[in-house]
Amino acid sequence: MGEKTVADAVVERLQDWGVGRIFGYSGDGINVFMEALHRAESTGGPEFIQARHEENAALMAVGHAKYAGGVGVVTATQGPGAVHLLNGLYDAKLDSVPVVAIIGQQKLSVLGSAYMQEIDLLTLFKDVAAQFAGQISTPDQALMVIDRAFRTALETRWPCVVILPHDVQLEPAPTLEQEHGIVVTSPTWHQARVRPYDEDLAAAAEVLAAGSRVALLVGQGARAAEAQVVAIADRLGAGIGTSLLGKPYVDESLPNAVGTIGHLGTTASAHLMGGCDTLLIIGSNDPWTEFYPPPGAARAVQIDIDGRKIGNRYPIEVGLVGDAAETLDALLDLIPARTVASDGGWRNEVEQEVAAWHALATERAMTPADPVNPERVVFELNAVLPADARVAVDVGSCVYWYARQLRLPRGAPAHLSGTLATMGCGVPYGLAAKLDAPQQPVVVLSGDGAMQMAGLAELITVSRLWPGWSDPRFVVCVFNNGDLAEVTWEQREMEAEPRFPASQALPDFPYAGYAELLGLTGIRVDDPEALAGAWERAFAADRPVLIEVITDPNVPLLPPFPAGAEKLESMREGLEAEGAEGEAARRLLDVYAGQEERLRGSRPTG
Repeated sequence: MGEKTVADAVVERLQDWGVGRIFGYSGDGINVFMEALHRAESTGGPEFIQARHEENAALMAVGHAKYAGGVGVVTATQGPGAVHLLNGLYDAKLDSVPVVAIIGQQKLSVLGSAYMQEIDLLTLFKDVAAQFAGQISTPDQALMVIDRAFRTALETRWPCVVILPHDVQLEPAPTLEQEHGIVVTSPTWHQARVRPYDEDLAAAAEVLAAGSRVALLVGQGARAAEAQVVAIADRLGAGIGTSLLGKPYVDESLPNAVGTIGHLGTTASAHLMGGCDTLLIIGSNDPWTEFYPPPGAARAVQIDIDGRKIGNRYPIEVGLVGDAAETLDALLDLIPARTVASDGGWRNEVEQEVAAWHALATERAMTPADPVNPERVVFELNAVLPADARVAVDVGSCVYWYARQLRLPRGAPAHLSGTLATMGCGVPYGLAAKLDAPQQPVVVLSGDGAMQMAGLAELITVSRLWPGWSDPRFVVCVFNNGDLAEVTWEQREMEAEPRFPASQALPDFPYAGYAELLGLTGIRVDDPEALAGAWERAFAADRPVLIEVITDPNVPLLPPFPAGAEKLESMREGLEAEGAEGEAARRLLDVYAGQEERLRGSRPTG
């Protein structure tokens, strides 16, 4: 090896920041950096994971940050490679995930000449990396820019971008001295202790203690506060609902855990949010505001470590900027146990709603469909999901079945593109989860649309990597209904319009057969009675498995009532316009609506 280059210095700095894995795709603009990664292999440098597409590499970096913690790192070349990163970086931005992208660029000497693959990258990433995007234009900048990118990503939980021109990568590594115009930095960051002021805690405790029908809305910001959430709910006699991103951080076996709120939530969550007089929001920025209590119906306290999110979704009486666990501990010291919490009134009502929801969820999973009800696919998974499993969920109708039917083992991580809701994240997320902990099983839930968009390509990556895994269990379940079902039901619900086949229909594809072609195991299921055996076989296999389930696109994506009741008319209007083709969906919609009406009719009054 010759003289150490800027690229070598950058790789060493990444090691100083604890980066053990980098996702990406090569190209001439980033090749010097790639060569430095290659050289670093012999000294335990970061492992490079080649994706099939830069967008998927960025999604893998997001998945790595979600499952492993810390910063996800992705790299790509200039021009089209850089453009392809945008979607994954926006996924990081909208879900508050720290990611650093290291992107090649043409030589400084040609910038501004409309050179091949020349794009103004700082302008391109101005929004998605608004917290920090920097170009390394001289060797002396290199370490400072890397350090700022990592510190900013960790501090703000945003994606940050480092642009590294090709000729700068080749320059000799800098030797920094103390002099004017030179900034010497260090690869360190430590999380601050953030605690609300005592007077704000006292005001919040007063509001919460005065409530007689308290609801908790728990988001991903409570990931390290599970015990405190349970304790405060017990102290207040409260029900616990979660955002979609908060679902893994609440034990849904608790009798007062109502599940996910919102459009794809549960009937119990709708009752909790609709009936509470006091709302405590913990680390959540959930966007489904129409499912919150009506403004003014509930007094509200919000806890978030990011003060910008306080009052962002609901009128807040007291906002507490602080770490969720520490803030809840402080509140517990201020809120006495109350007779309201022990008289069995509101808490008992919440628990009855939870039990009713579980019964309804089971009934719906067992509702006959043609040929398989997709709800039953996830319902059957509950019985065999390993306690140490990691779950990745793609975007589409499968998110509804995950939110409503899957009871995660306590502590099992489950992630999806929650706020950007980008299709194609499932297999990239699953790969990131598996690479971080190859000894643990991974389950990916994906619709056929998402698989055709990105998943099929990354199954090639799975086939390449799995022989090196200590545990081969990597199970991809594809809900094959030949339709972009979520979009179809959205058209009926929101526009009262019929399905548009040219837009929603998907080409047929042999998913299980394709898996076999790649040397994986493929299982095709078109009988609901075969689901349990398929899951058992998948977790016992000696290699990754793709389960292709032929599911019914006519199973309705009905929101929980009362919002769902308001959507029935538009859904039926859209289905009426479909004529005979909409008949099967109309029948199932009536079945689902009738099931919920019976549940509502069985509730005690007064």
